Amino acid sequence: MIFSSYKFLFLFLPVVAGGYGILNKFKFYYLSKIWLILASMFFYSQGSPDFFPFFMGSVFANYVVGSALCRLQGDENRLQRKLLLAAGVLGNVFLLGYYKYYDFFVENLNALTGTDFVLKNIALPIGISFFTFQLIAFLVDSYRGETREYHVLDYLLFITFFPQLIVGPIVHHKEIAPQFEDTRNMKINYNNIALGIFVFSIGCAKKMLLADPLNNSAAAFYAQINPDITLLESWFYTIAYSVSYYFDLSGYTDMAIGLGLLFNIHLPENFNAPFRARNFQVYWQRQHMTLSRFLGTYVFKNVFRKGNKWRNYYVATMITFLVSGIWHGAGWNFIIWGIMNGILVCIAAYLSYNKKEPPYFIGVTTTFFFIVLTRVIFVASNLQDTWTVYRAMFGFPAFFSSGILNAFRRICLFVTHHQKDGIIVFIGLLICWFAPTTKTLSEKFKPNLLCFAYAAILLAICLAKMNQVVQFLYFQF
Repeated sequence: MIFSSYKFLFLFLPVVAGGYGILNKFKFYYLSKIWLILASMFFYSQGSPDFFPFFMGSVFANYVVGSALCRLQGDENRLQRKLLLAAGVLGNVFLLGYYKYYDFFVENLNALTGTDFVLKNIALPIGISFFTFQLIAFLVDSYRGETREYHVLDYLLFITFFPQLIVGPIVHHKEIAPQFEDTRNMKINYNNIALGIFVFSIGCAKKMLLADPLNNSAAAFYAQINPDITLLESWFYTIAYSVSYYFDLSGYTDMAIGLGLLFNIHLPENFNAPFRARNFQVYWQRQHMTLSRFLGTYVFKNVFRKGNKWRNYYVATMITFLVSGIWHGAGWNFIIWGIMNGILVCIAAYLSYNKKEPPYFIGVTTTFFFIVLTRVIFVASNLQDTWTVYRAMFGFPAFFSSGILNAFRRICLFVTHHQKDGIIVFIGLLICWFAPTTKTLSEKFKPNLLCFAYAAILLAICLAKMNQVVQFLYFQF
């Protein structure tokens, strides 16, 4: 079940929101929380029914370990706390590793040692990469004494709340659990409902009107990489994929934030116009911000030591992006992608520190150029396809070998044959570079006729196109 589907919008959401509102209206607060927890569990079970028992076992096991860590404060319990933390973190990593990396490990072991261990072709449970990070953050904060023993219902809502459960934003217990504890959030807030529908409509439009059409054509191109692909094809479809990925995840985030507001829950922002970044350091401060926040807090800060050359900014950055690459997927392409991004961030940090940054326009253009280049290795099926695309992208001598006039004709012919996708890419880039962000629109939002009409038109167009359900790209992570 996905947000942009008739089943979700006309069945699941009205029943869940209606039941939650009615129970809160009569001040049955515990029952309303249980209702929302059960609904969220049902929502998850629809996507990964086989994994659901393991998911719930992991959620409750982490609650037990986290609660024990909260109670075992003080130096006299340091060893016990360390052992509990190690057991909890390793348990989460093992579960993620088994489902996400088992086949990758066995495949490489067979290649290195000549063994023939059978691959299991394990189906990746949806959302496992996202909720695993939330659980690990909860355990680490409990070990540090930075959390407290939440009521089990508030803890379960922090983990399972359906708008953010599958693809984030990656929420932190300190920003979500207290919202569910506050009984003021149990009352109907019509302003939040209006704003939630408004933000949801923007996210739905991003997904269905921009991301899906581009993803369909770009995915078809990358599914059939061959030595005959042209320079124009490789650049166009990679740019299309870059725009598609942004609007897909950004759209999901907007929809999640909008759904959260229907329940008076404020989820964190996840994007802040990343394509307007003047370098890769700023880019990752604006792109997938909750992931960057987690990696910065729980990886970078544990590696970085000021004044220590072996644990300096650049080493910590490379390790952090290596972890990010591994988190994104089981494959050498993701590891290389992480390393490439780490190098680009280090270069940006060096130039910024030495006050050698280029002018804004050149910086934004260069950053987008490398966003597109790194997207190739992210979406290509293997390293051979990656090399084929790169070789085509930089095959300028062959492209211009028959003269500039012929090259210009080929460009015009390509544009003529790709008008629809080209227009969507163009509109998407204009939005990325010049349009106000969803956060800006939300801050200026007023529940008036204009905003209502804007949301209604977007939703009406999206509803007309919902006959074909397209999954979000990050479901595979």
